[in-house]
Amino acid sequence: MRADIDQILKALKTVLPPSDRPIGLHEPEFGAAERAYVLDCIDSTFVSSVGKYVDRFEEMLAEFTGARRAVAVCNGTAALHVALEVAGVARGDEVLVPALTFIATANAVSYCGARPHFVDSSGATLGLDPDKLDDGLARIARMVNGACRNRETGARISAVVPMHTFGHPMAIDRLLSVAAKWNLAVVEDAAESLGSTYRGKHTGRFGAMGTLSFNGNKTITTGGGGAVVTDDEALGRRLKHLTTTAKMPHAWAFGHDAVGYNYRMPNLNAALGCAQMERLAAFLAEKRALAARYRAAFAEVPGVRFVSEPADSQSNYWLNALLLDEDSADLLPPLLERTNASGVGTRPVWTLMHHLPMYAACPRMDLSVAESLARRLVNIPSSPILGRS
Repeated sequence: MRADIDQILKALKTVLPPSDRPIGLHEPEFGAAERAYVLDCIDSTFVSSVGKYVDRFEEMLAEFTGARRAVAVCNGTAALHVALEVAGVARGDEVLVPALTFIATANAVSYCGARPHFVDSSGATLGLDPDKLDDGLARIARMVNGACRNRETGARISAVVPMHTFGHPMAIDRLLSVAAKWNLAVVEDAAESLGSTYRGKHTGRFGAMGTLSFNGNKTITTGGGGAVVTDDEALGRRLKHLTTTAKMPHAWAFGHDAVGYNYRMPNLNAALGCAQMERLAAFLAEKRALAARYRAAFAEVPGVRFVSEPADSQSNYWLNALLLDEDSADLLPPLLERTNASGVGTRPVWTLMHHLPMYAACPRMDLSVAESLARRLVNIPSSPILGRS
């Protein structure tokens, strides 16, 4: 049976509280601790890249994720850029990324002088499909002196960047086996998945490095900010060095030993992040409660299903999503219009990367699943406060 927009809107409104203003897709929430920490930072005058809150925020992230090291930076895109560089991605390489992702994933590859090579997604996880990747590489790649090379372009394929879509962990263990087979570095784009685990292990800790985002619409926010997490101490030291302009330690002299980046997170942003981290467990519980209500509300609504966490995973449900049946895909545009006109913030998934003009000529594998998902996915309000009892 085809989906019905009236039924979808009715189901949404059984979950969402009455509101005299539009309900946003994902809104931050701040309290007394955020104000106190930011004011303390201002009073200290250490508002830029040096201060106690940066160190504390990195320690809190490492403890929460279980990583040995967390390096805070100015945003998630910067985190992914420097992680790819440290992973060995070089100019002229190709890097495998899902076509269904936020543009930062592809842009970070471009910043390295490399070229994105687009891969299909899994309908079960919404993330990169490792089996289709393996099959695709078998058709177009070969191993030459230990390096994976694209037979069609001649370029080295040096890395793969899985992204945990909407906070749902992708099949990372299977991807690791594919990456080992083809000698690919794995850098996880975990920008959306703070608080998500796969088989009990936090996302971002399966590859050499993982990156996080703390943009204003994320589960916690520092206003703008990101981080790289790793279990490799040497990589952690290299990341910290490069993101602080590759400055050599000295009390007053300015010596630099590499082309580094001014990617440091300001202490002011980290102060906000420390207070948000103290509330993370509560935010995650509220988001899971909201997801459970959505799941129940849409259980009997025809033509559409609520997107639930994959097997063996615990998702942070960063952005809740509905997936229309294929024969109801034509309803996506009017559904977006109706919901937003009714004060319920919804949006489609990102434009697929190979449909953007700057990436249209990039190499790509079969993307039929990603194309189907993009026609049918719609994100729905996901702020933690909406799941509060």
